[in-house]
Amino acid sequence: MTKKIALVTGAARGIGLATTKLFLEDGWSVAMVDWDHDELQRASDGLEHVIAISKDVSKPEQVDAIIAETLEQFGKIDALVNNAGVADFGPIEDTDFGRWRRVMETNLDGVFLMTQAAIPALKETSGSIVNIASISGLRASTLRVAYGTSKAAVIQLTKQQAAELGEYGIRANCICPGPVRTKLAMAVHSQDIIDAYHDAIPLNRYGSEIEIANAIHFLASNKASYVTGQVLAVDGGFDSTGVGLPALRS
Repeated sequence: MTKKIALVTGAARGIGLATTKLFLEDGWSVAMVDWDHDELQRASDGLEHVIAISKDVSKPEQVDAIIAETLEQFGKIDALVNNAGVADFGPIEDTDFGRWRRVMETNLDGVFLMTQAAIPALKETSGSIVNIASISGLRASTLRVAYGTSKAAVIQLTKQQAAELGEYGIRANCICPGPVRTKLAMAVHSQDIIDAYHDAIPLNRYGSEIEIANAIHFLASNKASYVTGQVLAVDGGFDSTGVGLPALRS
């Protein structure tokens, strides 16, 4: 029971998979959760000290099963990483209620449900919650009325969790990734979009999955034992530039 246990949602790819591997490198065991059964099996194949749980974090009964299976296998939960999310973009006028709910169900409801279900286990370990929001929750952008609003809500939910759960020794923090060089992003971002992001980001590049994972791992670990209720933008300085024009830089 000395080995620490992390539960990572959206673990089949991208930031979730990078975070899983970083925990494993540090000697943790990981419950990998993802709704995409086939992709989760491919991602977990060959990894030691993991269990793969193919469930949907937006479904209350499946969330209860996720927690139960994790505790049955590992006996405890030291860190919950709420990373599962969907990115469904579109103009306000074209965003019907179906699209709105699809985004909210996973991005917001999933964070609420997973945390709620994990609280008893986290009380036992004085554990940590790391929620993954987005730079889109801090600054508005076109086509993100549902996505950006869901991520802004996750930021507020994180602060609420920190305020209420601190008395149990449970910490709750939030990561807001900026543009990240994932396979999905590179598949849909044209060269013009890539160039525009580079111009708007002070570090002049996209982040990497491991750079986001490093921040998640820190906040989940005892190195951040007095850090709670915080929102950390891991974005190359993107949020700091506000509406500044890249052309005006010296």
